[in-house]
Amino acid sequence: MKYDFTTILDRRGRDAIALDAVGKTYPAPREGFDPIPMWVADMNFPAPEAITGAMVRRIEHPAFGYFYPSEEYYGAIINWQARRNGVTGLTRDHIGYENGVLGGVVSALNVMCSKGDNVLVHSPTYVGFTGALTNNGYHIVHSPLVQDENGVYRMDYADMERKIVDNKIHAAILCSPHNPTGRVWERQELERAMELFKKHDVMVVSDEIWSDLTLDGNRHIPTQSVSEDAKNRTVALYAPSKTFNLAGLVGSYHIIWNKALRERVDKESSLSHYNSMNVLSMHALIGACSPGGEEWLEELRQVLSGNVTYACDYIRAHFEGVKVTRPQGTYMLFLDCGAWLSAHGKTMDELLAAGWDVGVVWQDGRPFHGANHIRMNLALPLSRVQEAFDRLDKYVFHAD
Repeated sequence: MKYDFTTILDRRGRDAIALDAVGKTYPAPREGFDPIPMWVADMNFPAPEAITGAMVRRIEHPAFGYFYPSEEYYGAIINWQARRNGVTGLTRDHIGYENGVLGGVVSALNVMCSKGDNVLVHSPTYVGFTGALTNNGYHIVHSPLVQDENGVYRMDYADMERKIVDNKIHAAILCSPHNPTGRVWERQELERAMELFKKHDVMVVSDEIWSDLTLDGNRHIPTQSVSEDAKNRTVALYAPSKTFNLAGLVGSYHIIWNKALRERVDKESSLSHYNSMNVLSMHALIGACSPGGEEWLEELRQVLSGNVTYACDYIRAHFEGVKVTRPQGTYMLFLDCGAWLSAHGKTMDELLAAGWDVGVVWQDGRPFHGANHIRMNLALPLSRVQEAFDRLDKYVFHAD
């Protein structure tokens, strides 16, 4: 490979909660084990030179005054959406800045709803949705995803419709690709969901932050692309942060085709007077969307697919009672440990603690509405993934 995905990046003391939280939010491992960060959804790979180079070139001009987003910024997004997602007709007027996707979710809901309204969200549920909606006075109504005979998570359309009608729901959140299950929705699945939302006049916020990280030939389908009605009832949210490990720079954007909806969301987003672009994050996005950034991304997807293959194969071969569905996108696993817990008379807290004790800093899946689940980040060099599973094998799942 042209790019380095094997060097172990030392992030200690470099503003990384993935490691800084160990010994604080998470217990420190016992002596002899270094922490392997497998919880918060950022990557343990360096951002590509296409990004850092763009930032350095801007820093070389030592003035950082007020600015407007450049035409190059908008062009980078328009061209990226055309190349990666087949989006045509997009102009700068359809694009709006957001400090973060969750802030964009809240701004969109504030336009679509009244505080206290019910909002439809699939479960398992990204914990960020739970916090953002609850903090802003919305009531979440969950529609559980159901696993088919192959363990693939599917939308339950009958349940969705029942929840919409019974709870007088007028807004829903789609997570596409889905976090934490890793589902990449097929076009017909999105078409059916959007027909249901049209039938009951439900507005949609589509979080597509993971859209670049599809695996194994799976293709992201923008929610807005499945019909003209979907295009006009959906606020779509994107960011380069997951794709290129840029969460600490801050910078997301929305795409809204419906002019009236767009103007209202833009107004809502502006009210805090804090929803403003950072000049370095602007140049980082431009670098990310360059040919060098795209080339790096294609190698990253190969690396992540390999890590997912290794992890899923290892779990199925060695961890009896632990179920895993291979994610079609993202770099997260969502492990169902229920059968293992029952067979060994253990609790979730005991299982989580056993991993932390040997430095496998994995994440409790219960806040994501997985009763017996653990969420694991695989965006590390393969050697670190292998070390983590070796420790889990020796000291956790076969400790007794």
